[in-house]
Amino acid sequence: MEELALGFTDTKELYRCYMPFMKNGGLFIRSARHYRMGQSLALSVTLPDALEPVLVTGKVAWVSPLGAQSSNPAGIGVAFIDDKHNLSSRIEKLLGGMLHSNEPTYTM
Repeated sequence: MEELALGFTDTKELYRCYMPFMKNGGLFIRSARHYRMGQSLALSVTLPDALEPVLVTGKVAWVSPLGAQSSNPAGIGVAFIDDKHNLSSRIEKLLGGMLHSNEPTYTM
């Protein structure tokens, strides 16, 4: 299984990437590389307030190709499948009230 390392330095970028509408949460990952829908990936995610990364596995559930609508960047949305370290809860705690913001994200 391919592993991708993601490092977030600020909550604004984390907000743009987080996908709370996924059943167990998920993250949008900017990438020009081609991934298949349903492809399994391991994510090593370092949050803005953390020193150590959190590991989570997921599946590609969203694909934004190059030149996508609304000038969104190319990339994939990875839905969390195995979140034993509660990454989704940690993200939601960090984002707090931003989750209900009207600010645009990379997905919806």
